[in-house]
Formats: sequence, C-alpha cells, structure tokens
Amino acid sequence: MSSPVDRTYSFGHWLIDCQRRELRYNNVAVPIGSRAFEILEKLVGSAGLLVTKDDLIGSVWSGLTVEDNTLQVHISAVRKALGEDRNLLKTVSGRGYTLAGTWRSGHLDHPAAAPVTIPADALFSSNLPSIRAPLIGREDSLSELSDVLSAYRAVTLVGPGGIGKTKLAIELARSVAPSFNDSVALVELAALQGAALAASATARALRLASNDKEVTPASIAQAIGTRRLLLVLDNCEHVIEAAAQIASAVLHYCPNVTVLATSREGLRIDGEYVAAVPALSVPDPDMHAPDLLLRASAVQLFVARTRALRASFVAGAEELQKIAAICRRLDGIPLALEFAAARAANLGVDAVLLRLDKRFELLNGGRRDQLPRHQTLRATLDWSYDLLPPAEQNLLCQLAVFPAGFTLDAASAMMDDTLSRSDVIETLFNLVAKSLVSLDPSFEGRWRLLESTRAYALEKLADAGLVEQAARRQAVFVRQIIAPLGDASPAPDDISRFAQEIGNVHAALDWAFSPGGDTALGIELTSGFVPVWM
Repeated sequence: MSSPVDRTYSFGHWLIDCQRRELRYNNVAVPIGSRAFEILEKLVGSAGLLVTKDDLIGSVWSGLTVEDNTLQVHISAVRKALGEDRNLLKTVSGRGYTLAGTWRSGHLDHPAAAPVTIPADALFSSNLPSIRAPLIGREDSLSELSDVLSAYRAVTLVGPGGIGKTKLAIELARSVAPSFNDSVALVELAALQGAALAASATARALRLASNDKEVTPASIAQAIGTRRLLLVLDNCEHVIEAAAQIASAVLHYCPNVTVLATSREGLRIDGEYVAAVPALSVPDPDMHAPDLLLRASAVQLFVARTRALRASFVAGAEELQKIAAICRRLDGIPLALEFAAARAANLGVDAVLLRLDKRFELLNGGRRDQLPRHQTLRATLDWSYDLLPPAEQNLLCQLAVFPAGFTLDAASAMMDDTLSRSDVIETLFNLVAKSLVSLDPSFEGRWRLLESTRAYALEKLADAGLVEQAARRQAVFVRQIIAPLGDASPAPDDISRFAQEIGNVHAALDWAFSPGGDTALGIELTSGFVPVWM
C-alpha cells in the first residue's frame, strides 16, 4: 500500500505530487518554493474545508513564531504559481483559506528515475567565500528575503550598481544554507566576456565533470538531478539571456533547487520573484540630533568605513551633519559611500563635501580586491551605461536635465518626435527595469534619476555636445506646463502639481539667463510661475 506522501491530487490541468513535492500544469512542473508547496499540500488535503491561519502556521512552521506578513508572502507565492487559476485559493477574511475545486486524490507509480551525471566531487557542500564583512543596514532585508526564498524557487535581487546586491545575496545564502543541507553554489558571472561562457562557469562552480564545449543548461540540470541545492547566479546583467536559460532549466527539471540571482534587471522567467534592493537610509535634511543621525544606516556605514581606515576618526555633532549631507548627495548607495569614506579618512569630511560636484574625480579609491567596475564610481556607471542600446542611452541622457524628476509627458517632450510616445514608454520602462531610473515614491506618475546617475548622464550629454539643445527643450516644456494658467491664480489642486516642478524651473532659468541661453524664454518662465511662487 502506498504511503500518504505518495498521494497525488488532480483537478483539471493541475496535479499536486506530494512525493516529488511538485506542482504540475499539463504535466509541466511549475516553480514553487518549499514552504509554499507545504501550504498548498495542507490546503488540498483539507478537501475544500477552511484551514485557519493558526493551523497553517502550526503545520508549515511547526514550533516557530511566525508573523502574519510571512504567511502572506507564501500565500502570494501559491497564487502566483497557480497563475490564471489563482482564484482557486480563497481568502476567508480574518479566518483563513480554502482551496476550491474538485481535487481527486490517488497514487502514482513513478517510473525509475533516469540516470544523471554525478558531481565530480561528491562531498560538494558550499563555495561561499569564507571572509565575512559586516552588513550594515540590511537586517530587515535579510529577514524578509529569507521568507521569500522559502516561498519562491527563483528570487532575483535587482538594483543599480553599487547598491550591494552581491554582499546581500552572499549573506542571505549563508543564512539559509542549513535549509539546503549547506549545499550552496555561488556562480560568479561578473568576469565573463560573453554569454556563451555562462554555462561552463556554472558547471565549474558546481564541480561537475564536463567538457566546456558540451555544457548546456539542460546538461547542468541533468547533472544536478534531485540534489537539494541553492544556486546563486551573481551579476547576471551582461549575460542575462544565458543566465535566464540556466535558471529556467534548473527550476523545471530539478525539483529541489532554488535559484537566487543578482542583476540590474530581472531574469523574466516563470515563477520569478524580483526583489529591489533598497538604498541605505539617510537622515532628513531637518534632522540635527547626533543620536538620530547615527540611526541612519548610510551614516553608520560612512562612519564605520572611515574609522576602519583612520582609527582616530571621531564624528562629532558638526561632522555628523556634514556626513549626513554627503549621504543624501550620494543617495545612500553603499559603494559610493565607501569611496567617500575612503577619501574622508585622508582628506577630511569637509573636503569631501565641498568636492562632491566633481564626484567622478573624487570617488575613485576602490579596494584593489574589488572588480574593476567597482574601483571607481565612473567605472560602475560605465558598466551599466555600456550595456544599454542607443535609444536607452539617449533617453537617459536627455532626462538628466530634470533635477526635480519628470513625468511621462516630460520624457516624450525631450525626444522631440525622434521616438513615438509608445516607444518612449517602452524605453523609459526598460530604464526603470534596469535600475537606472526609479519611480519617485513621493509623487504618483513621476520618475527620477539618482544624483550620481544624473551627474554621469549630464557628462555624456556634454561629451555629445547636446547640453544646449536638451536645456532648451526642458525649458520649453516647463513653460508649456504653466502656459494655460495665464494671469489667473492656480486652483488649489494645481498648486502641488506645479510645485513639483520648481526645481526644474530653477534649472531652466539658470540656462535661460546664461550667456548661451534664451532671455525672453527666461522672462516668460519667471512671470508664468509667479502665481505658484506667491
């Protein structure tokens, strides 16, 4: 007689195989995390009856204290796995969940597993680096991502260069390694010169006996077989297609593998959870108390790195104010803060703050053991910029003339009919996906460039001799915003909308009244915005 773990449940095109711990649709495995599968297994085994939140937590996280938001992450993962049939998972408000559908239970006689290639090193456990660096300001992210990794089988950490994706991924992998029997394979893709090398690099990291010319995503998946493993694909952006193929093959053919990737954009594969790595927290401009300033993780990192290079460094109240200003100017990006701290250790905090307008000359003191693209701030941005197609490079540079952020209308105006509005939308969204443009959390329908990205794009604009042309287009667009108002006072609802553009108006006025500007346009702008300023 078959045991309960051999049981299967089927409904329509769906099959839940409890022995293999697989969810299948039309007999094709659907990626789903281990704990998310356990939730699904509990629900389907309850034959459509209500399963309370407490029952689910007690069954899936036996003996552990788990908050409601952790359960929500995993419920969302189940719904994502069910795709168009996500409504099968019903929420009973305040009580729990049910799984709809007439699920037939039974048992499957599994055929003998096909032979798989055995790793050359049968004792392989983990190749994570042994050196550990303190991860300042990432405690909450580590906790949240640990939950996500047990809910989804593919998690990609995305963010701009220097945000700390690799460090976070390695510490995350280290923290969850016990749940993978300490079997973690880190594949470092950064140094690869071409996508064709990604598969062989993965095979080497897994210590598989293979001929590099014959390695394919399918052969890697076959070699892994049923092993329990966390596969970490680090720095995928320049080999994104190859990395996606490897991850997809492993997810579909290796039921006990979870993929953790880092990239400037998502892999865009089935079952993927994309997690944006946030910048470190920076103090508000009106915050002055030293103890409050030191609560910001960006300030903590700056002080720690400066002290590591100059043991006598002490940050008093006045110095902390300047450090906070540096952290804001650098958008809380860890790599830029480390460059700045290295300079502060030698030149002093005052010198760093005063020279941030020339940040690409100043912030170039990367550690010698880092990747070449992390040796200077310019090299970090060069790496991202050089991976963009020409249309995306052009739009990124044009958008740099908006210091206060921009709308979709503004982006369209800057392209001056060289791109249709639909092409502008697609290009802009590609820049957002690649972590070079970010949605402004303060205002709906606005985007912005990080200050360092904007400074870099302005340099590129100047190198191409397009600064004057872009500045004129920006000034004309800003004038058009206020033109319908005439001499009338703006309505209360319009005040906040117009106020969002004040920084852009100042930039337009600086250009208009410059020697190469347009004084008449500057006068129009000044008079047009008087009602807003008043």
